[in-house]
Amino acid sequence: MIDQQKGMKRGLTRYGDEAFSLYLRKAFIKAMGYSDDALARPVIGIANTYSDYNACHANVPKLVEAVKRGVMLAGGLPMEFPTISLHEAFAFPTSMYFRNLMAMDTEEMIGALPMDACVLIGGCDKTVPAQLMAVASADVPAIQLVTGPMLSGTVGDQRVGACTDCRRFWGDYRGGRINDAEINEIEGKLVPTAGTCGVMGTASTMACMTEALGMMLPGGATIPAVAADRLRHAEMVGARAMALAADQIRPSQIMTPKSFENALRVLLAIGGSTNGIIHLTAMAGRLGIEVDLPAFDALGADTPVLVDLKPNGQFYMDDLHRAGGMAPILRALKPLLHLDCVTVTGRTLGEEIDAMPAAFPQMVVRSLDDPIHAGGGIAFLRGNLAGDGAIIKQSACSFDLLTHQGPALVFDSLEDLANRIDMADLDVTKDSVLILRNAGPKGAPGMPEAGYIPIPKKLATAGVKDMVRISDCRMSGTAFGTIVLHASPEAAIGGPLALVETGDQIWLDVPNRRLELLVPDDEIESRRATWQPPATVKADRGYKKLYMDQVNQAGEGVDFDFMTKRPFAAKTPIS
Repeated sequence: MIDQQKGMKRGLTRYGDEAFSLYLRKAFIKAMGYSDDALARPVIGIANTYSDYNACHANVPKLVEAVKRGVMLAGGLPMEFPTISLHEAFAFPTSMYFRNLMAMDTEEMIGALPMDACVLIGGCDKTVPAQLMAVASADVPAIQLVTGPMLSGTVGDQRVGACTDCRRFWGDYRGGRINDAEINEIEGKLVPTAGTCGVMGTASTMACMTEALGMMLPGGATIPAVAADRLRHAEMVGARAMALAADQIRPSQIMTPKSFENALRVLLAIGGSTNGIIHLTAMAGRLGIEVDLPAFDALGADTPVLVDLKPNGQFYMDDLHRAGGMAPILRALKPLLHLDCVTVTGRTLGEEIDAMPAAFPQMVVRSLDDPIHAGGGIAFLRGNLAGDGAIIKQSACSFDLLTHQGPALVFDSLEDLANRIDMADLDVTKDSVLILRNAGPKGAPGMPEAGYIPIPKKLATAGVKDMVRISDCRMSGTAFGTIVLHASPEAAIGGPLALVETGDQIWLDVPNRRLELLVPDDEIESRRATWQPPATVKADRGYKKLYMDQVNQAGEGVDFDFMTKRPFAAKTPIS
């Protein structure tokens, strides 16, 4: 039930006497130095995700200051509160394992603390989806502020930025093309400033999708983390949060089937991370909206990749910002978008596009009739090896591998992969299909970004740079290659990858959206009858037990079942 009280009177602690509850609350908050005038104003909560472990969020303290300034200039009382902070490289076993926990933490704090609206400050991959999942459930007026991408840097005469270049250099290191001293020098230059990855990885993908979704002020997706404009934008966010509180514009009014479709269009057009599908599915599920993956695949027919940005192209996020950020993207997509969707500004997406600065010549964002990839960035695969469906980022694939047949080489776990991938006597050729299983939501656990299976060292040193790879886990948005992901159900619960044996012939046909295990049906059923789940899917206590008992599959967003609003009342895309 929505609390009708405002400011410090919202959500009073239950002592059985509301007047006493307010009296006690004010007594304690006055110990922080607040005056009665301050405590009588609308309260804007600010979710602070700063952590010494999170370089993507290194600028959060300054962003908090700027948001506070905006709130106070608009006549409100800003109150920051901490939540879980997740960084992709600083979470064992994987940050995805904790995304739902962060969403619950954020939702519960929004409900427990008095606030009339909330500013969500996130950046690194799982933080923004966790926050949007939270406010989709809490349905308190809210606005997203991202930390922003890092600037690009240089290594010698090469321009670099995390983390597509991280993977490129590591591939060169594994292949013997650079040595220990060189990789150590490169390591110190790949992340030249604070901020999220400087390519179209998951963080940048979620930022762009969030702006298209309407939960972010226009222009906020691409401003570099270290730019003065990032702080000015944060000040505007604080002021706008006050207006959201006054007008009671809630996430459920903004995050609709139409606006989710707009975000999916943008995901395709930017050549965004495959993680964007999982996160948006989880966000939509919190509102009772089902993501129709075949319908999403159909959007690709008229939504080509327009953004020439790594890992699909050549440029970096600071180039996209200089090219106008989301403005040229939304302007190009305007004929395909639902323009009547309300945004956090109170205006429609169409009105915001019309109000954008005039276009100017730039080389980063192409037009619909001159894309960098014509077939849609992400494809949805069906077939007996895809189960309920699998996906592939076709815009980052090798063209000659989009149709491929080869023998399977199966790795049963992340540990098995680590132990055998570099063995000198590994029975593998460039035509082999590498399969990693038991690495999904429950099998890993946490569905890690391990889908970028390394090229076996014996092949890497021979110059092989891409192979067909299939898994039930995820891949970083910064990665590239001919990689099938999210095979669902996962192997750990008996999905089709569990039934593959080394040597089986695999057929991948991306143009026709097929992924097939070329084994007779009766043999597949015989294997199914003798399959046993791995022991790793069991847990006895704590968060791991909650996770193992309740997490759902990739096609449902890898959220907890009890957090998804069922039965679904709508689908997206709707067109």
